[in-house]
Parts: sequence; structure tokens; C-alpha cells
Amino acid sequence: MRGFTEGVIDRPLTVAEQVANVLREAIASGALKAGTALRQDELAERFGFSRMPIRDALRQLEAEGIVSIHPTKGAHVAGMDSAEIGEIYAVRELLECEALRLSVPVLSGGKLDEAGQVLNQIDAERDVGRWGALNRGFHLALYDGCGNRRLLGLIEAHHNAADRYVRILLSNLDYRNRSQSEHRDLLAACRRHDGKTAVSALRQHLREGSNTLVKAIEGGGLSRK
Repeated sequence: MRGFTEGVIDRPLTVAEQVANVLREAIASGALKAGTALRQDELAERFGFSRMPIRDALRQLEAEGIVSIHPTKGAHVAGMDSAEIGEIYAVRELLECEALRLSVPVLSGGKLDEAGQVLNQIDAERDVGRWGALNRGFHLALYDGCGNRRLLGLIEAHHNAADRYVRILLSNLDYRNRSQSEHRDLLAACRRHDGKTAVSALRQHLREGSNTLVKAIEGGGLSRK
């Protein structure tokens, strides 16, 4: 239609999305432990909203695998589970390798530079709470050229589901240096527009992260509760 300028308008977050963001951060940071009950009445009173947006927020987090909802027992923070880790990372591998394959040939210099800047931020950041978001920002910058918004939306949802695991991987398991080395190898392949090497590096990066977390949980290095 004539008379409209091109551009993207950010959609304001709904109340449910705002509540989900607060709860997700609390779960990822460990402020809300695995098994903690999430009662709609208590949350509605704490946030100052009706039960409906609280219910919708809990359903959103359930879809991400962060919250479990039982028909009679209600909602609680999901425990860390090696099977869940395997599922999340397997789906991430499928989605992200395809996005990267589509993106690399047309990836702009600006996005490559953005990804590099995020890596520098990760190196300098001391707040563990920021590592998950920065890790997500790095990956999404590399997938920007894929041309499929739905695919990117699915990837972001699975990054949200993996957020607390990513923080554990980078902090508790002292994995950050290794992860950053793998990130830089991935970025270098993308700068060369070498899609085959980039996808291979990404696949290996995700599998190594998943395997390390699974071994830590199954070996007792991390508590399930």
C-alpha cells in the first residue's frame, strides 16, 4: 500500500510474556529451584495481575520445557533432566544447522561484526546471568540471513528452553573458554562463507555441549532437583 514507510515496529510485550520473562530469569538464575510450586493465586497477587495472564505465562514456559504442569498438582519448576537436555539440543541441531546453511552464503558483514562483538562481550562479562542471552545473541546473528522468521522464532524458543543449561555449562562446568574457542572457529568459517565447515563446526559445538551436560547430570555432578 502506498503511503507506508518500510520498517519494523516492535510489538509491546503482553502481560503474560512479561510474567514469563521474569519467571524464566528466576528459574535460569536458580532463584526458583527445580520442584518449586508455582501457584497461580500467589503469583497473581505477587505480580498484581489476574490469574489469566499468569496461567498463559505458565503454559508458555511449559511449552519451553521449563515448567511442568500436572492436572491435579498444578505447576512447578521442572527438574534438570538428561533426557530433556538431549531432546532440546537435538532439536536445536536440526533447526540451527539448517538456518546456518541458508544464512552463510548471504550473511552480511554487519551481522558478522555483530557476532564478533558479542563474543568480546562474553569474554568481558562477569555476570553469569548475562551469559545465556549473549550466547543466544551470537547464534542468532549468524542465522540472520536465513530468510525464515518462523525458523528463527523456533530457534529462539529452544534457546530459551536451554538457557539455564547454557548457564550451568558455561559457569558450573567451567566450559566458557572451550565454548568461546568453538564460537570463534564457527565465526571464522562464516566470514569465509564456508557453509560446509560452518555447519559442521556448529553441529559439533552443540553435540559437545549436550554431551557434557548429560554426563554431568548422570554422573552426579549436577543435581536433578
